[in-house]
Amino acid sequence: MRFITRQKNRGEIPGKPVFIGTQKEDKTHINLIAYDAENFIEVAINDVNEINEYSQQFKNVWVNIDGIHDVECIKTICNLFGIHTLVIEDIVNTGQRAKSEIDEDSIFTVMKMMFLSKDETLHAEQLSIFLQSNVLLTFQEKQGDVFDPIRERIRNKKGRIRNSNLSYLNYCLLDIIVDNYNFLIEVFGENVEDLEDKILSHPNNDILQDINKNKIELNYFRKTIRPARDSISNFKTYKTPLITKKEQIFYNDLHDYIDRVYETIENYKSMLSEQLTVYSTNVNQKLNEIMKLLTIFSVVFIPITFIAGIYGTNFTNIPELQWKNGYYYMWIFIVFIAAAMLLFFKRKKWF
Repeated sequence: MRFITRQKNRGEIPGKPVFIGTQKEDKTHINLIAYDAENFIEVAINDVNEINEYSQQFKNVWVNIDGIHDVECIKTICNLFGIHTLVIEDIVNTGQRAKSEIDEDSIFTVMKMMFLSKDETLHAEQLSIFLQSNVLLTFQEKQGDVFDPIRERIRNKKGRIRNSNLSYLNYCLLDIIVDNYNFLIEVFGENVEDLEDKILSHPNNDILQDINKNKIELNYFRKTIRPARDSISNFKTYKTPLITKKEQIFYNDLHDYIDRVYETIENYKSMLSEQLTVYSTNVNQKLNEIMKLLTIFSVVFIPITFIAGIYGTNFTNIPELQWKNGYYYMWIFIVFIAAAMLLFFKRKKWF
């Protein structure tokens, strides 16, 4: 189910966190990565209060929470860092629209991570990112994400993450999400381009189903990316001390990147619409050819039927019936008429 019902929080007090969505984990899992240029530690957190201890010891602390169904646990973590109840409400609402709220001392971002199942159906998982000066919190619906390359870069001191502040890590998380969007759209792009040859050579119901399925998936993709694009554009519009001028360049480039991805989706949607038109044209053309062929056969057999009808009458005096070879003459005449008509149609290029 791609659309989340909101009946649970209807009539509730504004700002009261209520989990909305499907529970995807048995319990909430908390993992912490703390680092600076020289030091690094990665641990699983059992006691929420441990997070505060690491945040006081390290310059940069990334806390990842998998499983947001436990509202009390989420509230406890958020209260450690003074996160507003309205933000907590957005975190536990998995139907939240992608957005970013940028303040002087914090940045709150909601994005959708997209995944492709084995049957090439798109699925989305909500990701909430809350950034403060030395703590970055990520809230996910379940374990498993697209951030493993970033974790490896932190562990192995690759790139500039270890030498930068958390706003650069925030950028890296958003960048890899958009990069995954681009990968998925390339997968769909290959499918769309493969359909072109099939439509021209063998238009059938299976191809029509493939076209409609790809249109549905791309429409869902587009509805997901459009608010994400607006969310990332806020990083160009609103300024905050948490993002330096050097890092702002990366966010500007990210906005251009997601714009290109969005334009690619629009292009493939247009291609699918054109393919549907070509498919309909080809099917109608084949139908017209079949009708033309049937019409030709009908016209050919009309005089033959006429001739056979004459000799099927019940008059007593039909001279041709007394001819010794009359039956053979009739067949020669039938074949001659049919051949003459077919030759005439051929010269007219009617088939």
